[in-house]
Amino acid sequence: MPKFLIIRFSSIGDIVLTTPVIRCIKQQVEGAEVHYLIKKSFEKIVSLNPHISKTHCIEKDISEVIDVLKKEKYDYVIDLHSNIRSLQVRLALGTKGFSFNKLNFKKWLLVTLNINKLPSLHIVERYLEPLKQLGIVNDLKGLEFYIPEKDEVNLSSLPIPQQKGYIGIVIGAAHFTKRLPDEKIIEVCKKLQQAIVLLGGKDDKENGEKIASAIGEKVYNACGIYNLQQSASLVKQAKAIITNDTGLMHIAAAFKKDTVSVWGNTVPEFGMYPYLSGKEGNGRGATIQVNGLSCRPCSKIGHSKCPKGHFNCMTDIDSNSVVKLVEAYLDK
Repeated sequence: MPKFLIIRFSSIGDIVLTTPVIRCIKQQVEGAEVHYLIKKSFEKIVSLNPHISKTHCIEKDISEVIDVLKKEKYDYVIDLHSNIRSLQVRLALGTKGFSFNKLNFKKWLLVTLNINKLPSLHIVERYLEPLKQLGIVNDLKGLEFYIPEKDEVNLSSLPIPQQKGYIGIVIGAAHFTKRLPDEKIIEVCKKLQQAIVLLGGKDDKENGEKIASAIGEKVYNACGIYNLQQSASLVKQAKAIITNDTGLMHIAAAFKKDTVSVWGNTVPEFGMYPYLSGKEGNGRGATIQVNGLSCRPCSKIGHSKCPKGHFNCMTDIDSNSVVKLVEAYLDK
């Protein structure tokens, strides 16, 4: 029975993007046993995955689990984090390992010199590329996210306008330069005819209140009220999703939601756009971005403020275009 250890410590979206690897190993390697190494704070994202036999968690340092991992005697280590800490795990275990090319130099070329040498490959495909030598291939079934029954949100618990259906708008992101400004979200909300649920964490609650107050009962601010799995349930039940480049975008893709993703300082060319999203499960959703800005992308991750001071990559987003794309989904 071949035993695999998959390493991905964080964070929400990046972990969801590893789910095709987990499934393909489990279903394509006879008798495969799949374990997963992750930060404790993200354990719930994989705890219900039926393809994972055991989860190992760290709080701060890999020394917390190395002795336990050595006793498992893995046949293969699949490093999907590809940093110093995951390399330390691989070296400590001394097991045959597979990693992927993070393409950092090519990303640097795009960010620094605006020269795009990146391949037209989604990161999921890059994750799976090294595993071809084991006979593992992409099954093209997309991403997965599992919600415990207790966290499934009953729509009857929502305000009356949202009980009959709604558009989900993900207002948060880890970095400021990935977030559509509140004023722009308010513009979109005013133009949409449907009820709206704002999605995000506790840090987004205040912004959500500002947006909801500007619109009225058509908008329900769910930010900070629901945990991640409950928020995922709201994503799952939405008619369509408008989202920044963030974790809930990938969760929306896992549920094959029609998605309009809005891109600020990052770009879809980095290979992390919504994977096989949409009702047919064969698309990448609709992407909205301001083209022709020489300063974009300004980072492969994000900034706490616009380095140039103008934030044109988000303030120049056309709210009418966002609304038209959502309405096109609803008219299908």
